[in-house]
Amino acid sequence: MIWKRFCGCAVRIGLLRVPDDLEVVVWTCCTDWVLVLKCEYAVRGEIVIHAQRLQQQLQTQPGSLPFDEILYCNIGNPQSLGQKPVTFFREVLALCDHPSLLEKEETKSLFSADAISRAKEILAAIPGRATGAYSHSQGIKGLRDAIAAGIASRDGFPANADDIFVTDGASPGVHMMMQLLLRDEKDGILCPIPQYPLYSASIALHGGTLVPYYLDEKTGWGLEISDLKKQLEDARSKGIDVRALVVINPGNPTGQVLAEDNQCDIVRFCKNEGLVLLADEVYQENIYVDDKKFNSFKKIARSIGYGEDDLPLVSFQSVSKGYYGECGKRGGYMEITGFSAPVREQVYKIASVNLCSNITGQILASLVMNPPKVGDESYAAYKAEKDGILQSLARRAKALEDAFNNLEGISCNKAEGAMYLFPQIHLPQKAIEAAKAANKAPDAFYALRLLESTGIVVVPGSGFGQVPGTWHIRCTILPQEEKIPAVITRFKAFHEAFMAEYRD
Repeated sequence: MIWKRFCGCAVRIGLLRVPDDLEVVVWTCCTDWVLVLKCEYAVRGEIVIHAQRLQQQLQTQPGSLPFDEILYCNIGNPQSLGQKPVTFFREVLALCDHPSLLEKEETKSLFSADAISRAKEILAAIPGRATGAYSHSQGIKGLRDAIAAGIASRDGFPANADDIFVTDGASPGVHMMMQLLLRDEKDGILCPIPQYPLYSASIALHGGTLVPYYLDEKTGWGLEISDLKKQLEDARSKGIDVRALVVINPGNPTGQVLAEDNQCDIVRFCKNEGLVLLADEVYQENIYVDDKKFNSFKKIARSIGYGEDDLPLVSFQSVSKGYYGECGKRGGYMEITGFSAPVREQVYKIASVNLCSNITGQILASLVMNPPKVGDESYAAYKAEKDGILQSLARRAKALEDAFNNLEGISCNKAEGAMYLFPQIHLPQKAIEAAKAANKAPDAFYALRLLESTGIVVVPGSGFGQVPGTWHIRCTILPQEEKIPAVITRFKAFHEAFMAEYRD
């Protein structure tokens, strides 16, 4: 490792090894280097890197491992596990990216009429009909109009295209808001524990402090206002300026769906305490229980009488989740309401530095919020695809939930929504001691043994945060439905052998 002086600060120049074994040189000031070292992202961490090595071994040495494939249950990446894209969305994208197809007579027999008309409508909104050109930094105005119309239709309250910032998935929007909110380590963000590590990572990268509030596993991962209040007062007593509250609904990694009265309490809490509400709503389509439904926090706020100026609220949505699962297209948006004009100018400035989000993702975000409607040629096929995907996910969630709960030492709450289960594993003390000897967290030790025995990749709960002394794993419900029985069989055999080996 080499140190040099640069801009009055010691600069560290080092070689970092990345998963594909390429070496990259990193130049960073010493302060930024510390922030990078603090940042962790478990869903693509040590276990996934090891899984990639094993996958390469399977390719070069078939039969050398006790399994014949790696099953990546670590990340919400549906199409990597066989989910098919929604036909209407892909038809529109194809026509937008290759508009000369619209001039060919045979296109009418290959593409649905409403996909053709939608592509023409979208291209008319894009300057020069050029999907390969930069756009406005907030996103193409016509596409933001479509997103706003979709939000208004969903919530029953007006939405404004000027409040929409189209982003490369939800993650850049989260980073933008953390960059805006966090000045130093004395600024804090209330985050749920367990939480999606994007939040802990982005808070660390931007130099702030994560203020945890614990979800109650015994009540189905409930969010208690009394705990929020306690954690807020404790942070303030330590001199931390808590600036925002993160709520993930439906939950990741926990899969719960908030009740409407709970959401009302959360909105009032943020209003009373002067907090920005950061609402991660990327799983809004993924609801698997009949007694719960998704309500956006904006809808809740307006329903209880809070207007535009009463509550600063940022809502995040993504094309990566739902029933569409278009992770690689990198599309999403954030809707920003309740901020003053000077603050909005700073948000726009940050967006401008990145020029714009990718145009394919912008188009998809507009389609997700405005899919085919009754009477459109594509509607029947679209609805069949959507319902088929969501119903299959619900069945997979139930099968895995039941399987976990039937194993010794595992308890698993119901997956009401999202794409994950977060079972608690009651590990024997002997296994905990073995993990300590291997210098690993007990749930990471378990997950690594699971991978090496079965090829199943899960994320240890320690990567998301958990009540001290408890151990969990996060497992997606995304393997193809016909593979779920085999996943369950392999997991069951491993777990029984593990418990027998380490039984106290």
